[in-house]
Amino acid sequence: MLTFVKQGLELGVDTLDHAACYGAFTSEAEFGRALALDKSLRAQLTLVTKCGILYPNEELPDIKSHHYDNSYRHIMWSAQRSIEKLQCDYLDVLLIHRLSPCADPEQIARAFDELYQTGKVRYFGVSNYTPAKFAMLQSYVNQPLITNQIEISPLHRQAFDDGTLDFLLEKRIQPMAWSPLAGGRLFNQDENSRAVQKTLLEIGETKGETRLDTLAYAWLLAHPAKIMPVMGSGKIERVKSAADALRISFTEEEWIKVYVAAQGRDIP
Repeated sequence: MLTFVKQGLELGVDTLDHAACYGAFTSEAEFGRALALDKSLRAQLTLVTKCGILYPNEELPDIKSHHYDNSYRHIMWSAQRSIEKLQCDYLDVLLIHRLSPCADPEQIARAFDELYQTGKVRYFGVSNYTPAKFAMLQSYVNQPLITNQIEISPLHRQAFDDGTLDFLLEKRIQPMAWSPLAGGRLFNQDENSRAVQKTLLEIGETKGETRLDTLAYAWLLAHPAKIMPVMGSGKIERVKSAADALRISFTEEEWIKVYVAAQGRDIP
């Protein structure tokens, strides 16, 4: 894992996205053991993690049900646990993973204030928030919420049409895009996926690029919202494919062609 991180840095990838609940609450510790082998890397990395989703697991046997916890007590506990498991001294960014339907924004704001003032977390954000929920929480929180990590891909386009990206553009906030390859569905052989593949590859041919994942990342990067794709591979070849997307530009016409292929009908 340490070698993988170093190889990523050589490609210019210095931001790593975690969550307390990933790997049944074990993945942060796995990464922490790697980082402990070379503590000098910490200053070169931006470490993002998320809190708030709980489900039964062997690592934390006291959790008996699948639920959310956005309380002050849980946020403080989870942030401290993430710091300890990641062996990173502080978190660059902490996100609320999902907003509980009965979350108390005053408790979230209190936790953010304390974590910021004690130097345990530098920046804060959210994940899977609607514009209304984002604005509501920001009205309580003193620190600027710097991102919203949401699902965006050629096969998951809701954020382009439901006001989510418009809101983030208005606020000059860059979204993080989870599942930018639609959880692998982009490579499937269903009609929708094949239409997107065909269009991406046709455009890629004019740019000397034949890697489907690279083209899909480039399509996201071309959007004015300055989308930051979050890739989920442990293979350095895939990381290189993603990094190479930075060299490819899409015109608005080309971007719309992919959008039309994805939605299966022409624009108005």
